[in-house]
Amino acid sequence: MLKRTSAAVIFAAFFAGLTPAIAQETTADTVVATVNGTDITIGHMIVMRGSLPEQYQQLTDEALFDGLLDQMVQQTVLAQTLSEPTIGMALRQENELRAMMAGEVLNSALEDVVTDEALQAAFDSHYGDAPDTLEYDAAHILVATKEEALALIEELNGGADFADLAKAKSTGPSGAGGGGLGWFGPGMMVKPFEDAVVEMEAGDVSAPVQTQFGWHVIKLNETRTATGPTLDEVRQELSDEIQQKAFSDILADLTGKADIKRPDTSAIDPAVLRQIELIQN
Repeated sequence: MLKRTSAAVIFAAFFAGLTPAIAQETTADTVVATVNGTDITIGHMIVMRGSLPEQYQQLTDEALFDGLLDQMVQQTVLAQTLSEPTIGMALRQENELRAMMAGEVLNSALEDVVTDEALQAAFDSHYGDAPDTLEYDAAHILVATKEEALALIEELNGGADFADLAKAKSTGPSGAGGGGLGWFGPGMMVKPFEDAVVEMEAGDVSAPVQTQFGWHVIKLNETRTATGPTLDEVRQELSDEIQQKAFSDILADLTGKADIKRPDTSAIDPAVLRQIELIQN
């Protein structure tokens, strides 16, 4: 009876000793290694994991944990051989901390600026009153002289195929494709060309049209009414615009309130930025 009780007490004590370790909550301050008195924590590892290149982010958590911890132990051993940071290292640390803090402020400030209401207002401002426009699908044959253009028109009137003539005689880059220009809207072609197309009906062939590129014979294939984009089509563009405006407003507000002193730097040679020796010690 005594032996049984003693065994139970021993096992109870054993498991009681294990319980705190098993139940211990892991936090950013949890120490995973100590190198000559310097602690490496879970927080350090989380930050390092977040900065890894994309290809390493694909590794399993188990592989990353062991690899990161090994790397951080090695880095700590190496770092401890340097008595203090160089001037350049200290300045780089200041720059990086400044950039991280600025980024944190901006991320927080811009997090909620892109709302459905803001997107709709931006969409209405840009596209709400935009009228429908006419777009044109046309082809052309480009030649050097008016006489050549007139001769082409005569061939077309005689039943020649427009695309075949374009392939054979057009000097423009679209000639190889039968002269096709695809769909275009107002302002996308040089003015004499556009003016001629606007006056044409689908199926018409123009009189010779002169531009700075030469003489054109134009065929208008068809027209269509182009409506404006939908909100979903320009959502990303509008989101970027809203965030950019908010960013500019935040900077204008903060710099306007800040006490900023900028001494005259006109006597400083900009080439000083290349003098790396100034931050070496």
